[in-house]
Amino acid sequence: MAWLADSGRSDAVAFLARVARLDPGAVARLRPAGEGAVTLWSRLPWGVLVCRALPATVGSDRTVAAAELLASVDGDLPASRDTDWRWSLPAVPGTTVERIPAADVVRVGEAAARTVRTAAAEGVGGRAVGSRMLRDALLDHVPITVTTDGGADIPVSQRLVQAVVRMGFTGSGPRDFVDVRISGPWTALACAYGSAWHRGGGSTLIG
Repeated sequence: MAWLADSGRSDAVAFLARVARLDPGAVARLRPAGEGAVTLWSRLPWGVLVCRALPATVGSDRTVAAAELLASVDGDLPASRDTDWRWSLPAVPGTTVERIPAADVVRVGEAAARTVRTAAAEGVGGRAVGSRMLRDALLDHVPITVTTDGGADIPVSQRLVQAVVRMGFTGSGPRDFVDVRISGPWTALACAYGSAWHRGGGSTLIG
């Protein structure tokens, strides 16, 4: 029996294909989200959790290999790998702090990628820079900061920006927006086609 409704097939394929391309060994967690709905979660290699809601039915919370799930979107769920999910999850949907035009988020992400390519090719200040150093510097940079009603500053790092851009979550139209959300220690970018979550100040590992 198929676990996924026909109307969610293209969304599931897009999500899982991007996750598997970024990390061939990634796992995906299917979490029931009400009658006829499942939230699909995965973790990107730079420590960001991504999710998308789908019209689907699963008997219980379950983790499987992302690549195997991609191959079985029209059939049964693959073998369980629940012990391979080692990360806590935020309480969703969280509280919206700010709304940003999607085009601005995409522009920030693309500009960062161009900077890294230039630095990798030409160096920084005339000196060569390692690819890992470039990647870490990019991901830790905070290009967006929003302020809550209470006056607290919420930093949005390139980890989140790169996650939503590379997962294809942002829309491209003038009416597409990205919500900055918070939930406890977590910060999210919630887009038209999915959300990315990052936990500040520590590891996402359970326990």
